[in-house]
Amino acid sequence: MLPIITVKTAKGDVGAIFSAPETKDKVPAIILIHEVWGLNDNIKDIAGRLAGEGYAVLAPDLISQTGITEQIGPSILKEIANPDTKNEAQKKMREAMAPLQNPEFGRDTILRLEGCYNFLLSSGKTDNRIATVGFCFGGTYAWNMAIHQPGLAAAVAFYGHAPLDEDELSNISCPILAFYGERDENLVKQLPRLREIMDRLDKDFDYLVYKNAGHAFFNHTNLAAYNREAAEDSWVKTLAFLEKAMER
Repeated sequence: MLPIITVKTAKGDVGAIFSAPETKDKVPAIILIHEVWGLNDNIKDIAGRLAGEGYAVLAPDLISQTGITEQIGPSILKEIANPDTKNEAQKKMREAMAPLQNPEFGRDTILRLEGCYNFLLSSGKTDNRIATVGFCFGGTYAWNMAIHQPGLAAAVAFYGHAPLDEDELSNISCPILAFYGERDENLVKQLPRLREIMDRLDKDFDYLVYKNAGHAFFNHTNLAAYNREAAEDSWVKTLAFLEKAMER
């Protein structure tokens, strides 16, 4: 079990897990950003897998202070999929997620991620090559990190929401790889417009949409959403992308 450490940020202390290879050499690093379910066993497992690939991994807890993780869990997705409980579950989900829509929360989260970036720079464990990998909520903030942190080496966004604002996207200076499931219709329908903007801005961007997969297809602890084929393929592609972006 990895201990929770404290990361100092401009918006207060942030709890996080930090996993690094057992080596005296400095290594590239990854900020791993969780889903809306918080810093759970799934994210801790991914952190361990990335550390096993030779990365120092910092996974911050960016959401527990909102109370969301106490109100809902992944099981609510089963309720949403059930016609008998769908309406009530969707209402519960909207109410729980309301704090995330607050612009102040968004600004504060970006500042907390900036603190995580600075922590890695000063940790003595990294060689200053820092990327981010995020899922769902974290996929959205992987895009935000790419927009707001010019030193970022790369970003991988699993089913995250990218802003379709050309001024914001013009600030991106790192390569981005994004993954989606075809049944995640609200995100997938935005991809042609996103591709158009990123191409016009000459940004290094690629994405893949998996057939027969939906939102959260990578999360093996969420059996209602998990798609093994998509998860395994996206993992291989993520590692290859990071290796190239970090010039390892």
